Amino acid sequence: MRTALVIGTGLIGTSAALALTRRGVVVHLADHDPEQARTAAALGAGTDEPPQGPVDLAVVAAPPAHVAAVLADTMRRGAARGYLDVASVKGGPRRELEALGLDLAPYIGTHPMSGREKSGPLAATADLFEGRPWVLTPTRDTDTEVLNLALELVSHCRAVPVVMDADAHDRAVALVSHMPHLVSSMVAARLEHAEEAAVRLCGQGIRDVTRIAASDPRMWIDILSANPGPVADLLTDVASDLEETVRALRALQSADDSGRRDGATGIEDVLRRGNAGQVRVPGKHGTAPRTYEVVAVLIDDQPGQLARIFADAGQAGVNIEDVRIEHATGQQAGLVQLMVEPKAAPVLTAALRERGWALRQ
Repeated sequence: MRTALVIGTGLIGTSAALALTRRGVVVHLADHDPEQARTAAALGAGTDEPPQGPVDLAVVAAPPAHVAAVLADTMRRGAARGYLDVASVKGGPRRELEALGLDLAPYIGTHPMSGREKSGPLAATADLFEGRPWVLTPTRDTDTEVLNLALELVSHCRAVPVVMDADAHDRAVALVSHMPHLVSSMVAARLEHAEEAAVRLCGQGIRDVTRIAASDPRMWIDILSANPGPVADLLTDVASDLEETVRALRALQSADDSGRRDGATGIEDVLRRGNAGQVRVPGKHGTAPRTYEVVAVLIDDQPGQLARIFADAGQAGVNIEDVRIEHATGQQAGLVQLMVEPKAAPVLTAALRERGWALRQ
């Protein structure tokens, strides 16, 4: 791949363009908002000048509702040898293109499983996709050359290619992305009119649950409008679980022991099923998460604190597998949770204490 055209210079499009440009590909940028394309160009993502002829690959990074129309126009113009989109829904756009009677041999649907709460070119980064799954949905009609161009794009972005059927992909993202976003928003909505005294008690748990609720609603309306059925099916199941959980909680209020026992059994069931599902979330080293020990360190909110902790851990010969930071509400302090292999936890604990760090048991 020597040349590319990126249509849509938001977070995903600009990030892909930045990655391609770093690998020496000449990238042309286009957007319905010319100012946004100029911003992406100023960031080093390419040029907002149109290509003089067909490019090797056209990457359509438009919202799902507009993907098919943009692809159809781009393909009819013969703008590239190969075409792909990066929309979060795959079945719908392909069916729309088929209905328009287009030859889909030069097209492949793709979806990089990466993003941020922020949107627009200023939020873009060349390493946004690094190590993340990038789904490809080829069919029997997909030209081999186009599949290879898509794989080259994924490689340039340092992502991990995953081949799936388009409709299976849509059901999967409904489960792991679209439905959780709505649930996160519903939980966060409970905070909107909550008493200030209650909100001040927010800890890391509520921050984790509501983090993705900060995303742009307009973007999510586009996404959910393209995949409503699978998301609605999943929310129906969640609603059933909620009803059972409410009944169990009401039973815990019962005056008799039998009712309270039934309530406790119901709550235990949903919690245990939650445990069973959570352990299936892939971890750092493969398909199953590793079990780590947590070494918790109290730190002041001052420059260089994290760098010192990591340096001290390195000097002790301990690899930090993961890290979380819990901020103390209204205070210039926080708790850093260092995840390490169980056998490394005593070594790290001793080393940090020796270097004067305050540890929490």
